[in-house]
Amino acid sequence: MPDATPAPAPRPAAARAARTRSWWGWGWADAHPDDAECAAMGALLPGTLARPLPVPRIADLGIGGPAVEPPGSLAHLVTADPEARAAHAMGKAYRDVMRALRGRPGRIPDLVAHPADDQDVADLLEWAGGRGVAVIPYGGGSSVTGGVEYRGDAHRAVLSLDLTAMDQVLEVDTESRAARIRAGAFGPALEDRLRPHGLTLRHFPQSFEFSTLGGWLATRAGGHYATVHTHIDDFVQSLRVVTPAGTGTSWRLPASGAGPSPDRLFLGSEGALGVITEAWMRLRERPVHKASAPVTFAEFPAALRAVRAIAQSGLAPANCRLLDPGEAALSGAARDGSSVLVLGFESAVLPVDTDLAHALDLARAHGGTPAPESGRGSSSGDAVGAWRSAFLRMPYLRDGLARMGAVVETFETATTWDRLPALIDAVRTEVGAAAREATGHPATLNCRLTHVYPDGAAPYFTVLAAGRPGDETAVWDHLKDVASDVLHRHRATVTHHHAVGRDHRPGYDRQRPAPFALALDAVKSALDPHGILNPGVLVG
Repeated sequence: MPDATPAPAPRPAAARAARTRSWWGWGWADAHPDDAECAAMGALLPGTLARPLPVPRIADLGIGGPAVEPPGSLAHLVTADPEARAAHAMGKAYRDVMRALRGRPGRIPDLVAHPADDQDVADLLEWAGGRGVAVIPYGGGSSVTGGVEYRGDAHRAVLSLDLTAMDQVLEVDTESRAARIRAGAFGPALEDRLRPHGLTLRHFPQSFEFSTLGGWLATRAGGHYATVHTHIDDFVQSLRVVTPAGTGTSWRLPASGAGPSPDRLFLGSEGALGVITEAWMRLRERPVHKASAPVTFAEFPAALRAVRAIAQSGLAPANCRLLDPGEAALSGAARDGSSVLVLGFESAVLPVDTDLAHALDLARAHGGTPAPESGRGSSSGDAVGAWRSAFLRMPYLRDGLARMGAVVETFETATTWDRLPALIDAVRTEVGAAAREATGHPATLNCRLTHVYPDGAAPYFTVLAAGRPGDETAVWDHLKDVASDVLHRHRATVTHHHAVGRDHRPGYDRQRPAPFALALDAVKSALDPHGILNPGVLVG
């Protein structure tokens, strides 16, 4: 479910440490809706359960002993604790949440390892390769595409390789504005360590609190910026990667034309080719000038044209997110049937009021109505604040709806401007019809644009429907298949920023050129000869 969002307020490290992550659902265990709130949400969606499903317990999973034992030299890095194993069994997609609620989480890893350095990673990979143990690299576990679980039975055992002990900021180069950061650093801790230097990575996906630098790199995550610097790729200077075939580090360079980029090989590889253990990342000064404003549109097509004009203007807003009427109502940004464009600019050097004013003028030229306070010196208004709050709360509400047996499917894509209106119409029509046919109840289908480019945009869709009791994941799988078919027909990517994982693998296989698939398969064989790294992701 996650996509990009403006930065959340910093949370003190001690407060974060005192809270417990949910093993079965999104985020913090104490932030989930209670039974009464779940029931109230379910009442708004006809066909859901009469009462919420109980919060699942690890004790009810009947987790047995591991199929393998680590050698004595690695025992201090590895645990077979049932709670740790259950927490590392899945990501945080709706499918994962519902399987946990129904007591069917899938293959539980036999062991969880917490390496402290590159040598630990290399030693674990060497042992696993010799014993036929699948290794699933794991950061924050926030995958929503089946990227951190094992499916199948080709390996005798499964090891979840949790990198979060490798979380240090090792060096900060203030002259070049870059830092060498280990892959296990969570978003908040990373920013806390850069703040004393007056610098920031400023990469804020919706999963910011619960995801790591390594996870962002391995999935080519989308972040804070709606234009220009939209993906984590844009901030990479160099990578260090441990593979079963050896360890390599690319050079720190501002740019290079020396053949195919080694960094590009591993960005987005999802742990299938190697384990990213650290990276030099480009930083920037922390912004001090900010301005934002909402703009309402009576018609969604006019809003699309306005966003295209802004994206092609060169103004490069940090935030340029368009909510259709359903999404605007769901977030509380507007409840009168209007579409809402959330605009924001920021800079560490120059005031941005003029840039915002120019963008608002473009919006007006296409029928948009800025909020009354919009203009010079404006900041987040009621609509922007409502959207921001709802956005951060949304994954928890999704889990509450899941407890009511509702099906909540989210997917994102990207396509060119000439194809975008037809794509959005086809998704609304075909996926909406499929949801109604599968559940027997009307479905809600909303759309927002999360990132925009001069040549296209990334629409993000949310489907809300009643499920079939006990069969919710089958409905979700069906909707995923229908959506993937629509995207493929309209030449839209299977994912813009959520990675491929296992859930998007069929669409990825159809999207990529055949010669590239052959090359990727050859690289996999060369770097991972025993086929132990995240089997089933990308290739194989």
